[in-house]
Amino acid sequence: MSEITYRIVEHDGGFAYKVGDVFSETFPSREEALQAAQAAAAEQQVPGSTEGIRYQDQAGGWHDETAQGSDRPRARVVE
Repeated sequence: MSEITYRIVEHDGGFAYKVGDVFSETFPSREEALQAAQAAAAEQQVPGSTEGIRYQDQAGGWHDETAQGSDRPRARVVE
C-alpha cells in the first residue's frame, strides 16, 4: 500500500498543506491548514469504484488498465 504525507508549512504569508512539491491554497492560520489537510487526507482514503483507465505514455503508446477502487493509499498529516 502506498502512503501520502500531507505536511503543514508556512506559505505565501499564511499556512498551507503540501503533498510532495504541490501546495494547497493558503490559509490564515496553522489550525485552518491542519483541518483542511486532515479533511483531504480522509477523503484520499475513501474507496471508490473499480474503473477502466486509459493513458498515454511518454513514447506515445496507449495503455488500458483497471484501477481498483479499493486500492487506496494510507494518508497521514504531519505538522
